[in-house]
Amino acid sequence: MLTLLEKIIFALAALAAVYAVWNVYSHLVKIIARGHGRPDWKLAQKRLIGVLGKTVSLAPTWRLRPLPTLFHALVAWGFMYYLLVNLGDVYEGYFGGKFLGTGLPGNLYRLGADVLSVASLLGMAALLIRRLVFRSADLTARDTTLLHPKARAGIRRDSAIVGTFILFHVGFRFLGSSFTRGLEGPDPWQPFASAVSGLWSGFGPSSLVIGQHVGFWVALGLIMAFFPYLRVSKHLHLILAPLNFLLKPERRSIGELGYVNFEDQSIESFGVTRLEDLGFEQIMDAYACIMCNRCQEVCPAYNTGKILSPAALEINKRYFLNQEGGRLAAGEASSQTLIEFAIPVEAVWACTACGACVDICPVGNEPMRDILDIRRALVLNENTFPAQLQNAYRGMERNQNPWNVAGTERLKWAEGLAVPTIDQNPEAEILWWVGCAAATDVRAQKTARAFAEILNKANVNFAVLGQGEQCTGDAARRSGAEHIFFELATANVEILNEVTTSGPKRIVAACPHCLHTLTNEYPAFGGNYEVIHHTQLINELVGSGKLQIDAGKMLENITFHDPCYLGRQNGIINDPRIALDSVSTNRVEMPRHGEKSFCCGAGGGQAWKEEEHGAAAVNATRFAEARATGASTLAVGCPFCMTMMTDANKEAGSVMEVKDVAELVLEAVR
Repeated sequence: MLTLLEKIIFALAALAAVYAVWNVYSHLVKIIARGHGRPDWKLAQKRLIGVLGKTVSLAPTWRLRPLPTLFHALVAWGFMYYLLVNLGDVYEGYFGGKFLGTGLPGNLYRLGADVLSVASLLGMAALLIRRLVFRSADLTARDTTLLHPKARAGIRRDSAIVGTFILFHVGFRFLGSSFTRGLEGPDPWQPFASAVSGLWSGFGPSSLVIGQHVGFWVALGLIMAFFPYLRVSKHLHLILAPLNFLLKPERRSIGELGYVNFEDQSIESFGVTRLEDLGFEQIMDAYACIMCNRCQEVCPAYNTGKILSPAALEINKRYFLNQEGGRLAAGEASSQTLIEFAIPVEAVWACTACGACVDICPVGNEPMRDILDIRRALVLNENTFPAQLQNAYRGMERNQNPWNVAGTERLKWAEGLAVPTIDQNPEAEILWWVGCAAATDVRAQKTARAFAEILNKANVNFAVLGQGEQCTGDAARRSGAEHIFFELATANVEILNEVTTSGPKRIVAACPHCLHTLTNEYPAFGGNYEVIHHTQLINELVGSGKLQIDAGKMLENITFHDPCYLGRQNGIINDPRIALDSVSTNRVEMPRHGEKSFCCGAGGGQAWKEEEHGAAAVNATRFAEARATGASTLAVGCPFCMTMMTDANKEAGSVMEVKDVAELVLEAVR
């Protein structure tokens, strides 16, 4: 189809495009390499098939906004298919004939190109109207949110530029096909292009040939011209999102944090202060970000009027990289700290570390991890943290629990109950990790006593550590006091390794924070244990007949609040519900449940400090959802959720009962 001159010009343009791609690639590699750590390519090989499936299906995007996601999928699928279409067009332009021939393979190829061209044009038009005309609220941020000066207008402008590029790229290729159909006649395998070709019925052959060439050059010329712009566009996620999934370090849970060795005297500073202090994958997050605000949409802090927006954090990182990428690529230090340009201190302390932003992100970004790394720097390098945390820190340092209760009182809650220590029952089959809350908090002690009665009624051979148990350090780690966590974790692993070597092989915990830390954080310290939640053990006991449920004591109208560290961060969603279904006739779900559960507001050390200013309290917002179900009982599976929901219950003047799953099961036991 192309003339000799056109072939020469196209070849030169293609070489220029390749050079532009190389420049973009080398620039990004230098910047990303400024981050700590390096990709594990062996791990990437194992993930390759899964990442391809995730990329093609767009599976992570379907969990929110189904209609906009459909429009996005039409564009994405069309764009993916156009990788083949563009190659086919170059082949036909240079060598003539039909790409893939005139048989069934070629016909199916042309049908796909025809249908997906129209689909992507419709999808892109709908997305542009949504963002630029209707300015959908979920694509914006409140005025109180810190955003890079260029971001508020820049995101819309970038969307308009890229959207226009896609419309022109696909549109002109489609028009070129219609001109070809005008020359060669209708093709049943290209119904849309054939239909449009009717518009050119009055055109002569020479005009149709010109139309073919214009379609070719505009469509492919735009692709080559787009590469230099791609470096500063959010649409770099087309390449970086799959890479993000492929190269992300392996995590046992979305909440697992990196190990810091406080015995390493060479470490001069801790946590993250500047962009280059982040891990390579955290810098990649900024480039992979779609700027879709899904993380903001599920963030409990943002939802209750706080100034924290996990989306703004990633967006600010990206705009700063566009601004200072050259400095970073050259090995220089960035000119501002993350606190100065990416996220204010108040927003850092508003995070509940619930993991909702990480869980929902369609490209695998982890803004929560950035925030907790920044907390580490504030606490360890600058000794800056909310004053209310001081008491919890002091308690964990002096008495190994944030309540600051003496270890000698750790078993007072069990008075009058048969709760043996591991010294008294070294042959125990199960070690019950009671947790600080159950050992020291009055309300949580009721749950502990109920679970103890369940274990005894079922004749479970168990034991507790008693005075040998201390805080796992969850609150310290997630509020930035990594040094306290390190001391607690080191001591706990030493004790647990000794106990589990010759004694119980399974650990049961009623606190999801303890479960998470024992399961996901302690392996870095040499502690690998089988840890289950108390609802899982309850199910085992009911299923095996060791616990008999009295049908006459069945409860009605129960709703369950999923603890963030149970459901979203550790995937334990069904077990609490199975336990509740064994003792209730009517369980109703809240709108946000399971992996999408809304936080109670206690995580990330929030239980030990005042909540940041906002339009509403996180726990009050969640409790309102529970009341709206019409249930008479709110079941929980976490001592911190128990405290937050009980407080919200009192504030609301509600008659709703708030009880742990263990308490409800005990009430129904025969």
